Amino acid sequence: MVILLLHNRYRQLGGEERSVAEQAELLRDRGHRVELLERSSDGLDSPRGRARAAQALLRGGEDEQEVAALVRRLGVEVVHAHNLHPLFGFRALQAARAAGARTVLQLHNFRLVCAIAVAYRDGAVCHRCSGRNTLPGLRLRCRGGLAESAVYAAGLARQQPRILAATDRFITLSEATRTELGALGLPLERTDVISNPLPQRAFRGASQAHHGSYALCVGRLVPEKGFDVAVRAARAAGVPLKIAGRGPDEARLRRLSGDADVELLGQVDRAELERVRSGAAVQLAPSRCEEQSPYAVLEAMAGGVPVLVSTLGGLPELAGAEASLPPADSMAWARSLGALWSDPQERRRLGDSARARAWARAAPAQAYAGLMHSYRHAGAELDPHAPTT
Repeated sequence: MVILLLHNRYRQLGGEERSVAEQAELLRDRGHRVELLERSSDGLDSPRGRARAAQALLRGGEDEQEVAALVRRLGVEVVHAHNLHPLFGFRALQAARAAGARTVLQLHNFRLVCAIAVAYRDGAVCHRCSGRNTLPGLRLRCRGGLAESAVYAAGLARQQPRILAATDRFITLSEATRTELGALGLPLERTDVISNPLPQRAFRGASQAHHGSYALCVGRLVPEKGFDVAVRAARAAGVPLKIAGRGPDEARLRRLSGDADVELLGQVDRAELERVRSGAAVQLAPSRCEEQSPYAVLEAMAGGVPVLVSTLGGLPELAGAEASLPPADSMAWARSLGALWSDPQERRRLGDSARARAWARAAPAQAYAGLMHSYRHAGAELDPHAPTT
């Protein structure tokens, strides 16, 4: 099968870019031809760039004929899109369909209705915008200024029904997000749940968490990640904490840390992150927003590191109800963290259990089977002799 992946890269690279790369590797490993067409939001911060982005968002994308030409020239059977905005839009999906491909759209966040994608503001989950009603985002100026908020409100409202009509199959990364997006207008009968995939090499042997010497947080330092809860919990429990990542919340986290044993590592590369994670007793993800299937948590679990996660979004599906805590209750986090810290053998047991959960959800065979299911139900004519796992 010939598959074309579409993705509008973000200004700051993150889990969505990782997901695109992992999917491409997974599909190529199983004999499919995979082509990647990317456009980037990097460089759209200038006045000319902002004007271009606004025009594309309001129009529904730009240069859709590039997509159609690739579909025809390569004989593409499935166009699998990730982020569409602002430079692809619904027109890319329409062009792909008109050229003969089936279309699949993977929703990594709430961008279908939310101007800032994360559905979070004022310290809490926010679903004020629903369906084509994006006026709350304009009224609250979620994009910062009035002009940009107006463009996003109008663009998303105009594009949403056209995206829904031009997409044969949707993918979310968690059942919780599928349900939430269904309430906001997503057609659930055409929506599958498939986790972000992990390569075989991400899965380690038996857990070494009983040897761990600190708790760990990994991610961008922004308020919605809830790392301040992790700092408070670690201080109360007397557990050393390392935080890997950069972002605008860094100064506040340093102030909260005070004289506690909290180390902010900054941005670390993949090899260094693996080294740091291998020494962790537990990883904390006290997110205040509805994350679906974050790589930071998936990789910890695959590496045999037990996790404590927020009760929001897809995190409880990923880690299990017993590992899920209310994000606002820092003392509950302190108690759970302290209990794990004082019981190394329980950490090892939970680490092995976490690895098994990650394997069942994100191992190559499971992720590939999910993609083939979506492609078939999108209407793609797959080789009946091709592997399905």
